[in-house]
Amino acid sequence: MRRRHFVVTTSTDLVLHGTDHRADCPARHLLDRIGDRWSVLVLTALSDGSVRFSELRRRIEGVSQKMLTQTLRGLERDGIVRRIVHPGVPVRVEYTLTDAGRLLREPLEALQDWAVTHFGDAATLPATSSNQLTATMRQAWEQPG
Repeated sequence: MRRRHFVVTTSTDLVLHGTDHRADCPARHLLDRIGDRWSVLVLTALSDGSVRFSELRRRIEGVSQKMLTQTLRGLERDGIVRRIVHPGVPVRVEYTLTDAGRLLREPLEALQDWAVTHFGDAATLPATSSNQLTATMRQAWEQPG
């Protein structure tokens, strides 16, 4: 398998070379956040505007209340999602993308397009093990062009 090398430059002009990210690398932190199972789905669900928690749960099939709460807190802490509390009885809470979160829409759409191109419609995919899917993704990654 080919190894891909990279150079990452941060705002402090620190240049990291190699194939492994250091723990303090900003790109690694971002990938840790948006690379989990639920974050991309939350960002996609928020792409059309502010959404209440209960509506997010309806839009994201299979997410538990606990997992959605943890994901939203992490995205809020990282400045990708904003939590808006409207006073009243009962209190109404909405979530929306920050400017940084809105900037993620285009790369996430590109990722979705890539997945559809290489794997087709998920509804038509046969049930497959994680190892088979990983092998398929590796083959798609290594194909030229």
